[in-house]
Amino acid sequence: MANTKRQIFYSFHFDKDVMRVQQIRNIGTIEGNTPVSVNDWEQVKRGGTKAIENWIDQNMKYKNCVVVLIGEDTADREWVKYEIKKAWNDGRGLVGIYIHNLKCPRNGISRQGKNPFEQFTVSGRSMSSIVTCYNPSSYDAYGDIKNNLERLVEEAISIRNNY
Repeated sequence: MANTKRQIFYSFHFDKDVMRVQQIRNIGTIEGNTPVSVNDWEQVKRGGTKAIENWIDQNMKYKNCVVVLIGEDTADREWVKYEIKKAWNDGRGLVGIYIHNLKCPRNGISRQGKNPFEQFTVSGRSMSSIVTCYNPSSYDAYGDIKNNLERLVEEAISIRNNY
């Protein structure tokens, strides 16, 4: 494991999964991007496509790894797809973690979403055969993610550096 905290960018479906994502941000084993408030995100979105791309680009800058937090509808989200492509093209570590079993105060648990990496190919291979998509224990999803997050990030960085 790294001696210093890694800098990561969380990619997720804001509207549906922000409460689950907050639980992961609170784990504290690695440094994630600063949470964006609903009001700030709405303001960025009002600026249009280029404003959203610029926001993502700026917030992903200097990050070692992008962690895609996969909820029920994450794989279908336009900006998650953009973040995955950008992370890979920029040479960042990339890993997925299913979060459907984390309890949301509003919605409880949800159905498992599709693997978002199945939509991409790298050198003729499905990205899903390269990028890890971790499915934590349904018994203690939070504890499982907490115990494995740092390892998953380090592995993702190693995989990307060696690809």
